[in-house]
Parts: sequence; C-alpha cells; structure tokens
Amino acid sequence: MRVRTAILLLLHLAVLSLLAASTSSLADGQQAAAARHRRWHVLLREKATLLALKRALTLPPAALPDWNESNGHVCSFTGVTCDWRREHVVGLALPNMRISGAIPPVVGELSRLRSLDLSNNSISGAIPSALGNLSRLRNLNLSENSISGAIPPSIANLTRLENLIVYKNVLSGDIPPSIGNLTRLYELDMWSNNLTGRIPAELSNLRGLGVLQLDNNQLGGAIPPSLAMLSRMYYLNLQHNNLSGPIPAAIFLNCSILGVIDLGNNNLSGEIPSAASGTLADSFAALNLYSNRLTGKLPRWLANCTYLMEIDVENNWLDDELPTSIVSGKKNLTYLHLSNNKNFRSHDNNSNLEPFFAALSNCSWLQEVEAGAVGMGGQLPGRLGSMLPRNMWHLNLELNAIRGPIPASIGDIINMTLMNLSSNQLNGTIPTSLCRLPSLERLVLSNNFFTGEIPACIGNATHLGELDLSGNALSGAIPSSIGGLAELNYLSLQRNRLSGPIPPGLISRHANLLLLDLSSNRLTGAIPEEVAGIAKMTLNLSRNRLGGKLPRGLSNMLVQTIDLSWNNLTGAIFAGLGDCVELAVLDLSHNSLAGSLPASLGRLQNLESLDVSNNSLTGEIPLSLTKCNMLEHLNLSYNDLSGVVPATGPFVNFSFLSYLGNRRLCGPVVRRGCGTPRHKRAWYQSRKFLVVLCACSAALAFALTILCAVGVRKIRERLAAVREDMFRGRRRGGGGSSPVMKYKFPRITYRELVEATEEFSADRLVGTGSYGRVYRGALRDGTMVAVKVLQLQSGNSTKSFNRECQVLKRIRHRNLMRIVTACSLPDFKALVLPFMANGSLERCLHAAELSLVQRVNICSDVAEGMAYLHHHSPVKVIHCDLKPSNILINDDLDRLKRYLGGDTTATFASSLGFSSTTFEDID
Repeated sequence: MRVRTAILLLLHLAVLSLLAASTSSLADGQQAAAARHRRWHVLLREKATLLALKRALTLPPAALPDWNESNGHVCSFTGVTCDWRREHVVGLALPNMRISGAIPPVVGELSRLRSLDLSNNSISGAIPSALGNLSRLRNLNLSENSISGAIPPSIANLTRLENLIVYKNVLSGDIPPSIGNLTRLYELDMWSNNLTGRIPAELSNLRGLGVLQLDNNQLGGAIPPSLAMLSRMYYLNLQHNNLSGPIPAAIFLNCSILGVIDLGNNNLSGEIPSAASGTLADSFAALNLYSNRLTGKLPRWLANCTYLMEIDVENNWLDDELPTSIVSGKKNLTYLHLSNNKNFRSHDNNSNLEPFFAALSNCSWLQEVEAGAVGMGGQLPGRLGSMLPRNMWHLNLELNAIRGPIPASIGDIINMTLMNLSSNQLNGTIPTSLCRLPSLERLVLSNNFFTGEIPACIGNATHLGELDLSGNALSGAIPSSIGGLAELNYLSLQRNRLSGPIPPGLISRHANLLLLDLSSNRLTGAIPEEVAGIAKMTLNLSRNRLGGKLPRGLSNMLVQTIDLSWNNLTGAIFAGLGDCVELAVLDLSHNSLAGSLPASLGRLQNLESLDVSNNSLTGEIPLSLTKCNMLEHLNLSYNDLSGVVPATGPFVNFSFLSYLGNRRLCGPVVRRGCGTPRHKRAWYQSRKFLVVLCACSAALAFALTILCAVGVRKIRERLAAVREDMFRGRRRGGGGSSPVMKYKFPRITYRELVEATEEFSADRLVGTGSYGRVYRGALRDGTMVAVKVLQLQSGNSTKSFNRECQVLKRIRHRNLMRIVTACSLPDFKALVLPFMANGSLERCLHAAELSLVQRVNICSDVAEGMAYLHHHSPVKVIHCDLKPSNILINDDLDRLKRYLGGDTTATFASSLGFSSTTFEDID
C-alpha cells in the first residue's frame, strides 16, 4: 500500500514537473518572439527614416539604388552600418555622392547613430537642431558642403562626440560657447567658414582636444589665454582671421606636446614668446606666424627643436640677425620664410653671409628659402652651390643689399625652380652656369648692376616660364636662343643697353606669352610681323629706335596693352587695330605716324587710355571714339588734327591739354571758334549796314585807345611807386625778410598765355612733372616767364589752387621766387613765374661753373630763405625737399631764387604738384 502510494506520488510530481516545464517553455518562446518583433519594428522604423531622408535630399539618378522598400533589410543599404546583432543602424556614411538639398530633421530619429558622414557633397541649408537628439553620436562630418546659417546650440547635447568636422562650408555667426560641454571632443575642425565673434574661452574645458582648426574665418578679439589649458593639443591653426593682441606665452609653456602652431595672417602684435616647455624639443615642428605685426626677435628655444620643419615669420616687424644658430643642424627643415621684416642682418655688422649659408648645408630636406626685403648685406659665398642642398627649388633674396657677383657654383643646385635675386647690388656678368639648371622655371635678376651680354645658353633652360633681366646694364643683342623657350610666359628685358634687331623667332614660338617688355633699350629695325601669332600679351617696345610700319598682325591679338611710343615708326594707324577687342591701353606717341585716326578705334569698348601725341596725324577726331565709355586718358596733342572736338561721351572729362599743338581743332574746350556755315544774307549783312558799323567801330576804337593810353600811364606810375616802396622796405630790413606789402598782381588772360607760349607748343615745353607742365613764354612787353599749367585731377583742385595763391602772395623775400601772376578758369589753372635762364643749382654744380665765393653766397642765401620760411613768414612753411634741383639761379649768378616747390607740410603745395622736377630742364 505504501509502495503504491509512493509510486502515485512520484507520478503526480512528474506530471506537475512536465506541466511546469511546458508552461515555462511557452513563456520563453513568447518573450523571444516579442523581442524579435520589437527589433524588427525598430529596423522598420529606421528603414522608413532612411527612405524619408533619401526623399528629402536630391541625389543623382543612379545613386543609392538599393535604398527602396523591396530591399528586405536596412543593414544592406549602401553606406549604412548596423551593430553586430544587426538590431540598430549605428553608422551612415554618404561622402562624395553629389547629394544636394538640405539635411531634413528626420535624421534626428536615428537615435542609435554613432557616426554620420555627409562630407564632400553639395548639401545646403542649415544644420538641423534635431541633430542634438543623436545623443550616442561620436563622429559628425559635414565638411565640404554649402551648409549655411549658425551652428545650432543643440550640438552641445552630443556629449559623447569625439570629432566635430564642419570645415569648408558657409556657416556664420558665433561659435557657441556650449561646445565647451563636449568634454570628449578630440578634433574640432571649423575652418573655411564665415564664423565671427570671439574664440570662446569655454573651449578650455575640452581637456582631451588634440586638434583645433578655426582658420579662414572672420574671428576677432584676442586669443584666449585659457587655451593653454589644452595640454594634449598638438595642432593649433587660427590663421586668416582678424585676431589681435599678443600671443599668449602660456601656450608654449603648458601645451607640452604642441607640434604645429599656425597664427598667420592676423593682426597679432607684441613679441614671440621667448620661453617654452622643455618637452617641445621633441614635438615642435612648425611655427607659422606670417603677416602679423610681431616685433622683437625669433625665440632661441627653436634651436632646441630637433624635428623643426617650418619657420614662416615673413611680413612682420622682426628685428634680428639671420637665424644661423636656429637652423644649424636641422635636417628636417623644409621651409624657411623670413621675407619682409624690419631686419634680418647678416653677421659681422651685416657684411658676412657665409655663416648663415654654411648652417643651411646640413638641412638636407630644405626646399624653400624666402629672405627678401630683410636688409641683409654681404656677398654670396663662392661655395654657395655646395652649401645649399641639391633638393632646394626656391631661393628668394630680393630687395636686399647683397653685392658682388653671382658665384658660378649656383649651377650645382640642379633642382632649382625659382631664383629671385632682384633689387640688390649684384654686379659682374650673368654666369653661364645658370644654364645648367634643367628645372629652372623663374629667373628674376632685375634691378642690379649686371653688365655684359645675356648668355646665349639661356635657351638650354627649356622649362623657363619667366625671365626678368630688366633694370641692368646688359648690352649686345638679344640671344635668338630665347626663341626656343617654348614655355615662356613673361619676358622682361627693359631698361638695359641691348641693341640690334628683335631676333626672328623671339615671339613666334611663344604661344603662351603674356608679357613682352623690351622697352628703354637701343633696339633697331622693324617690329616683326610674327607678333600676329600671339593670342594674349602685354606688348611694350617703347623708347627704342624701331622703325618701319605698324605690323598688321597686331589686329589678330587679344592684347590688353600696346606701347610702341618713342620710336621711329612711320606710316598710318591701320583700321585693323579696332579688332583688338581686349585692348585697354594704346600708346603710339612720339613717332612719325601719319594719316588719320581710324574710326574703327571706336569699337574698343575696353579702351582706357589712348595716346597718339607727337606724331603727324591729320584729319578729324572720329566721333566713334565717343562710344569708348571706359576711356579715362586721352592725349592727341602735337599733331595736325582739324575739325570740331567732340563734346559727348568720355570727351566731357578731357581738358584742352589733350589737344595742345593742334591749331586747326576748334570747339569750346580749345577756346577756338569753328565759324558758321554760309547762308543767305540777312539785313544786318547788307553793305550799308556794314559801312555804318565800321565807322562806329573806328570811332569807338579811337576813344578806347586814348583811354587805354591814359590808363597805362597811370598804371606805370603806380608800379614805379610800388617798386620804390619795396626797395625802401628792403633797405630798412637789412637784406633779410621784409614786411609783407600790398602788391597788385597784373591781370593776365588765357589768350595772352596762349600767345606767349605759341599755343603751348612743344618747342616751348621746358619741363613736365606729376601735376602739370612748364612752358617758356614771352609776354607782350618782352618779359620772359615760366608758365606752369596745372593738371586738374580732383574736385579739390580749385580750392587747393586758390589757397596756394593766397599763401604765395603773402610771402616776400629776396631769396624766394615771387609769383608774377596767375590765371584761373574752370578748366584751366596756371601760375606765371619769373624765368630763370641759368636753370637750377644742380646744373651749375655739375658743370663746375661756380667759384668758391659764389658757392658760399649761395649757401648764405639758402639759409636766409629757409630762416624766413620757418620763423619770419606770415604763413609758416616747412620745406621737406631742399635739394639743388629746387634752387634756381638768376641771370647775374649773384642772387639766388628758392622755389617754394617740392614736398611741404602745407597741403596746397603737394595737392597741386610743385615737385622737384618742376623746372628741372630749364636752360
């Protein structure tokens, strides 16, 4: 019985266990099914979100073909990354897909997203605030798009963000200070946007930040000193902003692993911090502080930086010696830019360059040395080619005081691409070793004292694109080998002593030639017709001895400037020049061109300057020129043009100076009537009326003659009395300054000045300056005068001229040139001054015409005149340009006249252009 009971009990327990297990298995199955349902639902929701994202954006037709409803699983979408269980979308990367449109807020529903990369597309619009919902986001890259607007404050919600990259967009506004809450941030890239305001001091909370790039924005204010708390930062780039103030010294002390600091192109001032962390010696690689206002010296701690690669401090106010100790032994140094500073002197009182170049000999990776305009002096070492590494390709030492020859060893730097030694004191001949540089692309040796001929082997530098040898004393012919430089773009040989013809082939092989300047030489022969083969060029062959006719090939060029002035060209200006539709400047002055101005010039809609003066042109001024609306400068003077001067279009801005020496031109601007056409006689043209008119005119003329005679006599008596008073005043003043007297300046008309200067003819022109021309003239009473005709260039010229006259009439001293009178019209201003036949003191000094006594007297007279100006004149004048060319000698070489010209502190003198060249050429 007990056994049966036990068996039944066991069976009962087994049944209960089976029932319990069955129930538990059923529950687990139900939970698993529910979980799978939830995951599937999440994926479906994220799939719908991605499809909505695709619909909101604009994509190329074939982009993202697998993003559709029929695709079974969202994790197989292009650019989509799911977690390892394939339960959630955690990554979305669609770079370089040519996507456009704005980012829709729906992207904020991808709540498990850890990385979002939409870089290098054409996305526009603003950053949606909904991005702040992606609380698990670690990497956000929206760079290289066209995203605009401000950075939304909701970005601060992304507390797990490690990389925030939004460079190369058009974001604007301030950087939100709340970005300081992103304490896990390692890289912050916001460069090349339009961000304004200050750099938030809250960025110092980003203690793990390694890269901070805010360059190429419009940020202002000072660099926050708190950035020094970013002890793990190794890359700091704040260049191309409007930052001001000093560089915080603590950055170099506390940022102990700093490798690159780029603060160039700002308004920073003060000195470069002279102290730095000792650990920087193992990490610091680049110091870029160019284009600021920094003063002082280069910090000496740079000498300890073993891995230094870049030093760029050009365009500052640094005053130091060449950094020989800093660059010595820096094998990794690649770029050394020191140009445009106050001073980087060479050794031994700025006379020894060898230690500096010797220090560079161990810089085996050195590629660029920029040390132009730093005041360095001395000679280039003879071993220069062996001192500089063979990998160097860029050497710029322009605008210094380097003297002596170029060493022949320069040809050993076989990778040299750019060499600029212009504006120094180099002399000797150009070394032929330069021809051994096969990679040379730019050779600039202008404004030195080189002599001899241009090496014929220069044609061996087949990659040469720019050759500038201007401003030297080179002689001989232009080598024909230059014609073989097929890649030549710029050829400048002006201001030398080159002679002979322009060699054949010099132009024809250079299809890409942009500048050809052979001006101010002694070239002869005709201009080659092959110029027609050039499409775009600035052509300057002025101030030579070229002859022949204008090459008709000029009409086939898209040239912008043609200057053939001061040559011996003959023939006519051909109509084809009107086909140079890009022409802005045309100067054919001072030649022997004949014929008429072609009407086709009116087609030059870009023409800004036209000068055909001093030729033998005839005919009328083409009315088509009134259509050249860009024309600002016109000079047709000293030809034989006739007819009416146009008065419309740009011609309303030109004064009579544009037409001087053309006696047959007429119109209001030249003050010469054009007459009226013949027509039927009116009553006032009858013979009887004319007889009566002549009789009345004769009687009136007789009466006026008597009145004028009486008036002239009284005027002469008054002038004699004035002279006597002035003489007595001088006697009382002891030969020094005399009191200012009332002096009536004679009136003079424009017509009298025209007669006195023979209509301002070229024969009467004795000097030109920046602000006008000076003519020698003879008044009706035989008085020789100098007439200075002022060039009216601004709206204040009349006011300045009047102020000038008011001051000059109040100044009286025997050693100061007096003003005879003035002539003022709305478009004509002139000063009439005594003519000094002996010219300036400069001419007398160089000609050795003065005795010792005369020289002493001149010094005394100059001192008296200057003392009067400074202390005794009713109007205090400080003369800032005292030199022999501004001191004029009168006829008897006994009294000195000091012209109140040149640069003075009075604004009226400079505004009207009384420069030192005013009477420079008077004999």
